[in-house]
Amino acid sequence: MALERELWRWVPAEVSLHLARTPYEPVPVSLEMAELVSNPRHVAIATRDVLHVEPEVVAYLCTSGSFIHGVAAEEGLRKVIVDSGAPRAVTTSGALAEVLDRLALRRISVVTPYYADLTAKLHEFLGELGVETVASEHLGLGGGIWKVSYRTVAEHILRADRPDAEAIFVSCTNLPTYDLINPLEETLGKPVFTANQLTMWACLDRMELPITGPGSWINAVQNSTD
Repeated sequence: MALERELWRWVPAEVSLHLARTPYEPVPVSLEMAELVSNPRHVAIATRDVLHVEPEVVAYLCTSGSFIHGVAAEEGLRKVIVDSGAPRAVTTSGALAEVLDRLALRRISVVTPYYADLTAKLHEFLGELGVETVASEHLGLGGGIWKVSYRTVAEHILRADRPDAEAIFVSCTNLPTYDLINPLEETLGKPVFTANQLTMWACLDRMELPITGPGSWINAVQNSTD
């Protein structure tokens, strides 16, 4: 799946990744699934499953599961992870919020593989952050997200762009995006944020390590904290 293929490409050689899964839920990618995979008990169990390697940070790698109930719930997920024994915690939507704040971005476009109702929950999450969604594209998929071609993803990103969008966010850690980021940023002249990219940046930032891989915004974020 896309998450496993992409994560290793984001980290420097000295970083080791260890993955644990929440239980498989036999339902389509939907509002229901986002609620099921963000169950605090399941997140706590998955966190404890990786504690034996003494991780420096534990990340919850799911965009929809971390925005489905809003900003307070995202903070709650991080608390569950820390309370379960992790020294530091990150979520995908929390990483998005952090970068938007550091770069002072208030108007973005979004691309998701979801149905319209789940995409609307992302708009609500951004609204809580004071960020306006100026345009939105959704693929309307209930499964097989990792099979979506780069061409399809790129077409939706291009359609989502607007002159007043300061950046474009591509949601879902299971949507392939890695090799699209640099060429699309060059074409559009603005940052293209992706779920795995943001999550791994947030992890490495807490480890005081530089992220590897594409993203024109990364130096600006690092400079904003120097």
